[in-house]
Amino acid sequence: MDISVYRPGELTAADRAAWSALQSQAVEDGSPQLANPFLAPEFALAVGRTRRGTRIAAVREDGEPVAFFPFQRSRLGVGRAVGLGVSDAQGLVHRPGFQWDSRELLHACGLSLWEFDHLVEGQKPFEAVASGSFASPVIDVDQGFAHYLQALRKQSPKFTRTTLAKERRLGRDVGEVRYVHDERDPAVLRLLTGWKSAQYRRTGRSDRFARPWISHLVDQLFHTRTATFSGLLSVLYAGGRPVAAHFGLRTPTVLACWFPAYDPRFAKYSPGLVLHLRMAEGAAAEGTAYLDLGRGGKAYKDSLKTRELIVSEGWVTRRHPVALGYRARRAPVRALRNTVLARPGLFDPADRLLKRVGRIREGG
Repeated sequence: MDISVYRPGELTAADRAAWSALQSQAVEDGSPQLANPFLAPEFALAVGRTRRGTRIAAVREDGEPVAFFPFQRSRLGVGRAVGLGVSDAQGLVHRPGFQWDSRELLHACGLSLWEFDHLVEGQKPFEAVASGSFASPVIDVDQGFAHYLQALRKQSPKFTRTTLAKERRLGRDVGEVRYVHDERDPAVLRLLTGWKSAQYRRTGRSDRFARPWISHLVDQLFHTRTATFSGLLSVLYAGGRPVAAHFGLRTPTVLACWFPAYDPRFAKYSPGLVLHLRMAEGAAAEGTAYLDLGRGGKAYKDSLKTRELIVSEGWVTRRHPVALGYRARRAPVRALRNTVLARPGLFDPADRLLKRVGRIREGG
């Protein structure tokens, strides 16, 4: 393999176009997971403007790019998936049928190890060393919203009936319900991040928006619009005021759901669920194939989904002492977290404890 490594700003316009073309080609050749916006060049470039050590490896054959591999690298050569912690799709974007040697790739990138936690399907050289695989629910809308809603009524009849009834009730009690699929007002984005921060604190979770790099990343992506990628702010209004909002990323075929939140004053109307139905309708109208709800089991995802993708986590390593030490520190933490998440008997008490801590913090 002819592999060159670039800083994000060094990537040429021709290479960026070739990267996007590989994503489009992947859809046509039956690998739609590679068209996920988290695997797009725009996402990697935005991360590069907020996180030092971001690099992009371009793999060429006969001078033509056949694959792109974005990653983050520490001074010691520890590699992580680009945007690890907020990225819901990771891997190498490549032409159909391309094969690679994972350790040869790491060597060319100056990495002793590459860590991932949302590896998309079909990355066999990386999947071979994955330590676990997890479901990532999706909503298929490629046959239109009416088809999806009909299927949802059969799959989750009570959920569908109740959610639509709450939408009607919201309109009666609060005022006209209006949905904007692509809201461009940055003030509404700030409102959403405020709701999300409060939700994190209320539930005892770490507030992602307290990290400046994540806030800057989201702001950059909100203002990013190209022919094949854009940030998407979708908002549900009632009585002229926002009651729920979501910020995600989209390519022509995939809407990656990312940061949903709602005004807790309207919780009894389940505005977040209503919003997701309207997002599915808006995405279908644009010709989107599916909405990716992201890794993790939650009741609302189970009710909305039509099927599941599989993402993996783990490490690719070379024989190197740094790799051995890093993995030895990280593996027990990952294993404990996954054990708690997978077992309701452990997760439910932990979740209640976090929420109790969150209420104490809010009260203080």
